[in-house]
Amino acid sequence: MAKRDYYDVLGVSRDADEKALKSAFRKLAMQLHPDKNPGDDTAETRFKEANEAYEVLKDPQKKAAYDRFGHAAFENGMGGRGGADAGFGASMADIFDDIFGEFMGGGRRSRPNGRERGADLRYNLDVTLEEAFVGKTVEIRVPTSITCVKCSGTGAKPGTSPQTCRTCGGSGKVRASQGFFTIERTCPTCQGRGETIASPCEACSGSGRTTQERTLSVNIPAGIEDGTRIRLSGEGEAGLRGGPAGDLYIFISLRPHAFFQRDGADLHCRVPISMTTAALGGEFEVPTIDGSKTKVRVPEGTQTGKQFRLKSKGMPVLRARDVGDMYINVTIETPQRLTRRQRELLEEFERESSGDNNPESAGFFARVRDFFDNLGS
Repeated sequence: MAKRDYYDVLGVSRDADEKALKSAFRKLAMQLHPDKNPGDDTAETRFKEANEAYEVLKDPQKKAAYDRFGHAAFENGMGGRGGADAGFGASMADIFDDIFGEFMGGGRRSRPNGRERGADLRYNLDVTLEEAFVGKTVEIRVPTSITCVKCSGTGAKPGTSPQTCRTCGGSGKVRASQGFFTIERTCPTCQGRGETIASPCEACSGSGRTTQERTLSVNIPAGIEDGTRIRLSGEGEAGLRGGPAGDLYIFISLRPHAFFQRDGADLHCRVPISMTTAALGGEFEVPTIDGSKTKVRVPEGTQTGKQFRLKSKGMPVLRARDVGDMYINVTIETPQRLTRRQRELLEEFERESSGDNNPESAGFFARVRDFFDNLGS
């Protein structure tokens, strides 16, 4: 049976570039792989056919020969079978690296020469409401790993240097063929770093890092809210053997305040007032978050739950010019531990009172009476 044209096998045009070839082969490899088609001889044959086509077309010299002579370029000793078997393991390993690399720890793989990115760190910082109002710069002390000064992060004793791993040739990985497949594993000699150290640095024991407490300045912007995360790039744990440092994340927690409860940019304050102040009217003084005081006028006949709004007396909005409001929520306090004279006065007041003085309670109990009258009828 005549061989199919390699371009037809991959489903690409003859002017397809390397990226298009790789994408086409990747799609076919995932579709026709024997693991996805157990017992399907047709799929296995097409899988091998696609690999053979890709192995030829991805190589500029082989591609040029194929474009000129076709399949005849690889017959009669002119290049063998186009790499259908000899290059199969390498091409498939490259494709599987590309497809599955990110799912197999690709985001945390060692960099060349054993360099690894340092871990990110978390620091919890408590802030008062007043500090969140004005903003401030605070200094924090963070115990973390830093690049070893003695070996400059190489992990090798001064005067020496790490050597390329002889087992993996510096790739950090070793490959072994098992029948139809090529399996890739972390190098057991260098543990994936690609380097070995014959004489480790005495200060860091070959890790390239030492532990030290650092003092950092953190800017707390005005209006910051509870749960806000501040990122300090490169201030995390030092990388392994000279790799880049991780980041430091500052998590902000606002301490409870004695007077105010925060709701976004608004502040709420609960103020109890006496029964006589609520009935006759008056005023009281309350603190504000900026450290000043303001007077609130209570109109005659104020009820529990009355809310007074103080415009622009709340918190600043983070990274904006807007300012929230402050809300005063009034509760009426019932007098306790009355003297005999106070009790007499209240009893006299009660006798002189009418529904006009207590319209809400009078209306409620009138509805209660109507309810029971309707039940009896």
